[in-house]
Amino acid sequence: MMNSNTDYSDITIASTMTKCVASHIDEDIILFEELAKLPFPTEPRRMGCIFVGLCLQGTIRHEVNTVQHTCTPHTVILISPGQVVDNYLLSPDFKGVGFMLSPDFYSETAKELHELSSLFLFARTHPVSMLDSNEADTFLSYFRMLKNKIDDTAHRFRRDVVRMTIATMIYDLGNTIYRIMQNSDKRLSRAELLFSDFIRLVEQHFRSERRVGWYSQQLCITPKYLSESVRQVSRRTPNEWIDNYVVMEIRILLKNSRMSIKEIARTLQFPNQSFLGKFFKEHTGLSPTEYRRS
Repeated sequence: MMNSNTDYSDITIASTMTKCVASHIDEDIILFEELAKLPFPTEPRRMGCIFVGLCLQGTIRHEVNTVQHTCTPHTVILISPGQVVDNYLLSPDFKGVGFMLSPDFYSETAKELHELSSLFLFARTHPVSMLDSNEADTFLSYFRMLKNKIDDTAHRFRRDVVRMTIATMIYDLGNTIYRIMQNSDKRLSRAELLFSDFIRLVEQHFRSERRVGWYSQQLCITPKYLSESVRQVSRRTPNEWIDNYVVMEIRILLKNSRMSIKEIARTLQFPNQSFLGKFFKEHTGLSPTEYRRS
């Protein structure tokens, strides 16, 4: 049984890279061609990244937040940051593929995709889902494409091609998720519904509104209740979610536009360029100018 006071060490791409050799781009994405060879932890560990896997043969049993799940061929595994995994049991003939995404890379990739919050919530409440044969084949096709692009280190636009491939893959997974959701009778909790509504508001208004009080007012609840609900569902505070969207937007504008830093500050309604620079460096460790040059 889990103890709520236990200090779980996070599973991250960085920690995984110290235990195995696999195709990757920095600490943003890592691919596993043979999941059976991964060094699965022997104690409860909290996910510090997003894990997506597909069972190809045999079975794998594991717990997510103390709930046991069994994966058989064509089962896709979706584990979100903050969830605790434990008690892995692989059949001798198990085969599977998968990958991990850092939360920042996922946010950067999926920021413009519709219904991001619905996908996030579904993954939390349905860590395993059964694909049909066509969907499983499509997943494998995306996986092979990602592997080829990640391994092509000479490609000038490798990161962007990988990001766009994952974005397309999310749409296909989203189509599968909506099919499964229509056949599910499991209702979202009040906290999950609030989180979904909050994320939708953030997606629409983060460029101009960064006050938690403003979002709680739109949702007709207190800031405290909003904070408690968001933390319960996502293990992150409302401020962390808002800041994440703002940082991602700054990164995208620095990387993909010719706007000056002053113009970006004005677009995102910072008091001035200095405030934006301080905010960005606190979250990334780099000044906007350093990030743009890198």
